[in-house]
Amino acid sequence: MSTDADARGNPSASSPAPRERPREAAPPEKPADAAEAKPRRSRTRRVIVWAILAVVLIAGAVYGYRTIHFYRDHVETDDAQIEAHVEPVIPKVGGHVTEVLVEDNQRVEKGQVLLRIDERDLKAKVATALADLANARAAAGATRSSVSAAETEHRRAAADLERYQALRQKEEISQQQYDAAKAASEASAAQTQAQGEQVAAAGAKIAQKQADLDLAKLQLSYTTVTAPGAGWVTKKNVEVGQLVQPGQPLLAIVSDEQPWVVANFKETQLKKMRVGQKAIIQVDAYPKRDLHGHVESIAAATGARFALLPPDNATGNFTKVVQRVPVKIVFDEPPDPEHRLRAGMSVNAIVDVRETPPPSPPPGR
Repeated sequence: MSTDADARGNPSASSPAPRERPREAAPPEKPADAAEAKPRRSRTRRVIVWAILAVVLIAGAVYGYRTIHFYRDHVETDDAQIEAHVEPVIPKVGGHVTEVLVEDNQRVEKGQVLLRIDERDLKAKVATALADLANARAAAGATRSSVSAAETEHRRAAADLERYQALRQKEEISQQQYDAAKAASEASAAQTQAQGEQVAAAGAKIAQKQADLDLAKLQLSYTTVTAPGAGWVTKKNVEVGQLVQPGQPLLAIVSDEQPWVVANFKETQLKKMRVGQKAIIQVDAYPKRDLHGHVESIAAATGARFALLPPDNATGNFTKVVQRVPVKIVFDEPPDPEHRLRAGMSVNAIVDVRETPPPSPPPGR
C-alpha cells in the first residue's frame, strides 16, 4: 500500500524521463573560392552598365547630330491640311423641289442630274413667249405688205410727176396741177420711208420676242440641276417639296481632281524657301506613308491679313507675334485610290530648302 501511496503522492516518480532533442547539423563550410565570386559579379555588372550607358550616349549623339543636320536643311510644320476644289451647287431659278436623285457621299459624274425643280410656271412662260413671237411675226408681215403698197403708190406718183413735168414744159397743164403732182410724189416717198422704218421696228420686235423665248427656254432648262463636275456629294441640304430660291446653296461637290496641301509656315522659316523645292507630306491618317511633292507657290500675304478682324498694329499696345504664310504644295504622284486624300485632312509638311531650283526661262523661249 505504501508503494501505491507513494506513487499517488509523487506523480513524477512514475512518469518517463523527457527525451533530448537532436542537435541541428552544422552548416557546411563555404569553399574558399566563394568569397572571390562576389567581387567578380560586381565588376561584370559595372562593365555591363557602363557599356549600356556608352551605347545610349553614342546613339543620342548620332540622333542629335542627324536631327540638327536635318533641321538645318529642312523646314517643317504641322499647321497644314489637304485642300481640294469644292464646287457649290446653287439653283438659278426658284421653285419647289420635285425630285432629289443623290445622297450624301455619293459619287457623281459631270452633267449628272442631281435634282429637279417644278417647271410648270416656266413652261407657261415659254408658251407665252412663243405666242408673243408669233404675234410679232404677223405684225411684221402686215407691215411689209403696207410697205409694198406704199412703194407701188410712190412709183405711180413718180411716173405722174414725170408726165406732168413734160406737159408743164409744153405749158399744156397749169402750174397748180404740176405742184399737186409733185406734192403727191413727195408724200408717197415719205410714206414709203415711214413704212420701211416700221418694218425695221417690226424686225427689232421680232428679235426681242425671240430673245424672250430663248430666255424662257433657258430658265426652263435650269429646273434640271446637274453636277458641275465629277466628285463626291457633300453638305446635302435639300429635300423634296422644299422651296428654293436662286442663289441658295443646296449641296457641294468635292472634286475628283488632284488635291494639294496648304502649309502655314512661320515667316522665319521662309528665308531659304523657293518655288520648286521638294517636299515630303506625312498624312496623319496614313502615318507609315510619305508622299512627295514640291512647292508650287508662296502666298503674297499672311493668313492674318485675310482674317475677319485683321490686326491693326498702329493702335493700342503692340505685341509681336510670329506670322504664318500659306505655302501651296502639290503632289508629284497621281492620287492613290486605296489611300484617298480628303479635303481638310491634317498633314505634316517638310520642305527641303537645300535645293535652289533653276530660274524659269523667259516667256516665249
